[in-house]
Amino acid sequence: MTLTWRNLMKCFARTYLVGANFNTRGLQNIGLAYAMDPGLQAIHQSGGELQAARSRYVRLYNTHPYFTPLLVGAFLFLERNIAQGMLPSTAQDSFQSTATYTLSGLGDSFFGGSLQVFWSLGMILLLLCGCHGAAMAWLGGGFAGLQVFKGVTFWLGFSRGLAFFQQLRQMNLMYWGYWIKLANAVGVVLVWVLIYPFPLHPLWFAGSSALLGGAAWLVFRGLLPREGIVAACILGWMVWQSVQKLG
Repeated sequence: MTLTWRNLMKCFARTYLVGANFNTRGLQNIGLAYAMDPGLQAIHQSGGELQAARSRYVRLYNTHPYFTPLLVGAFLFLERNIAQGMLPSTAQDSFQSTATYTLSGLGDSFFGGSLQVFWSLGMILLLLCGCHGAAMAWLGGGFAGLQVFKGVTFWLGFSRGLAFFQQLRQMNLMYWGYWIKLANAVGVVLVWVLIYPFPLHPLWFAGSSALLGGAAWLVFRGLLPREGIVAACILGWMVWQSVQKLG
């Protein structure tokens, strides 16, 4: 039995359910084994090989959900090569132990800490400006873009295997994530401008924007922790409130 498009589509569809059986022992391992099973049944002919392949995916597994399709595609690439005798069965274990945690950190930083915040700020700004149609388009475009990303990376993981991970490394998503975070800092300023209940003095606005931009640059360069910025903002707000009460 060979791996068909039907098998691949089953595996891809099941990647959306990987987190449904999250557990404290293996984290996402049951969902991963469920997503891999149609492909494993097609790749491995004998019952012994199939059981051995299944056992490789019930070990500890946890990564960012947006990268799950990519990893499932890459695992199918490895399993096909293992079944053909081109790779040892240990190749999957060494790859999984490295790639899953690397992509977990990358996903948390690029998606959770940068791109999703950018998307949320865009939605807030559009709604505050009264552009409800554009906000709905922004919402639908972001959702559709995520599905395209999952589908494309699943196919690239399956068709190119380990070579695609080298290309992913060259894309340097962490670098782009830093620039998106700087854009997010500008977005926060714009939100403040739109929700501030009193007229803003141009000098006050320019000064606060310059301070925020300088703080974002220091964080970007690694010269100042983000926690320090939050603490400074809280302290500044407390001082401002005290001055207002005394006045």
